Amino acid sequence: MNAVAATPAPVLRPMHEGDLDAVMEIELRAYPFPWTRGIFQDCLRAGYPGRVLAGGDGLFGYGLLSIAADEAHVLNVCVDPRRQSRGLGRRLLRDLVQVARQHRAARVFLEVRPSNAAAIALYHSEGFNEIGRRPRYYPAVTGREDALVMAMELVDEDISSMPPL
Repeated sequence: MNAVAATPAPVLRPMHEGDLDAVMEIELRAYPFPWTRGIFQDCLRAGYPGRVLAGGDGLFGYGLLSIAADEAHVLNVCVDPRRQSRGLGRRLLRDLVQVARQHRAARVFLEVRPSNAAAIALYHSEGFNEIGRRPRYYPAVTGREDALVMAMELVDEDISSMPPL
């Protein structure tokens, strides 16, 4: 009888500069206009919370968040294109939102390309709502593409009645 070993689920952990080679490999596979290594380094050196999903055979994805005052901003969430559609992006996003909660953020913002239907569906399903548009925000093959601005209000998960106004 052949026993098939179960592959352990990838673990979420903080991103470190030592992860950047693997992060850049994924970034370059995932985006036609990727971030530079310097952008990731600057984010980590500024103390922005970064998270990676790490498995036995390397990184599966990553995310970065900035937090200022009572607001958080999801800067980047990416899953290796070879591992997408497995719930990994959802795990990363939920973890970043949890980090925002731990830092007492009242809301979380993000931008997404209108052409990225899968990401928009994920964000809607996790409680984000479209609140605006940034014209010509992203580079695109044919010039520039707008960004949808989405936000989620963070409220205590155990609220039994509306808080006072």
